Amino acid sequence: MLRVGNLAVDIGGSPVLRGVSFEVGAGELVCLVGRNGAGKTTSFRTVMGFRKPAAGTIQFDGRDIVGLRPNQIAQLGIGFAPEESEVFGELTVAENIALPTWTCPAGAEGRSAQARIADAYRVFPALERYRERGGYALSGGERKMVSIARALALDARLLLLDEPTEGLSPVIVPAITQALADIRALGHGVLIAESNIHHVPDLTDRLYVIERGEIIFAGKPAAARRDPAVARIIEGTTVAERL
Repeated sequence: MLRVGNLAVDIGGSPVLRGVSFEVGAGELVCLVGRNGAGKTTSFRTVMGFRKPAAGTIQFDGRDIVGLRPNQIAQLGIGFAPEESEVFGELTVAENIALPTWTCPAGAEGRSAQARIADAYRVFPALERYRERGGYALSGGERKMVSIARALALDARLLLLDEPTEGLSPVIVPAITQALADIRALGHGVLIAESNIHHVPDLTDRLYVIERGEIIFAGKPAAARRDPAVARIIEGTTVAERL
């Protein structure tokens, strides 16, 4: 599905990503873990076409997507829910979720708008009772759910979720974790970025640890925890400026 190879990104003349490689297959939940400022968000934004790489490859279903615009990448079937979880305050929850069906009527897989919206509510049933609530009236957790549901309504086969549980109430986190399991069960690939390994879902298939713009570990989460050098980085003890 997604394969990133030897990705290099410079910002303001300074190297931010150095030879970053990772991949996500259909039905896989993969996590990119690193301290704030390590390069997680830059990796996501580069995959989505918001940043141009200095070197490296990004392939989706075997197709080179470097140089495509973000809307073109979305139309291929990659959905992105940024950490900020921005929703349109003047639109209702129902309208926010339906928005991708207006801008991309056929969907990435050609499924009907009704089917795509139904999947979004199936994954986040709690949003059913907030359909008519305005985006401005939502809590942080509710905005996060709407943001991910909207990406699902695009009919994306791969979802990039930046810090899906960051700053959320502990009451909301189980709903997000269950949603990740449900999305994966639907056959979608999921790539999430997290700053702390304690936020990584137990069902994660593969873990990549990024530090100072380089991948320093790739493997199972349990193996990462057993490595003292890696564990020190992913325990979330140091906070740097976010990239």
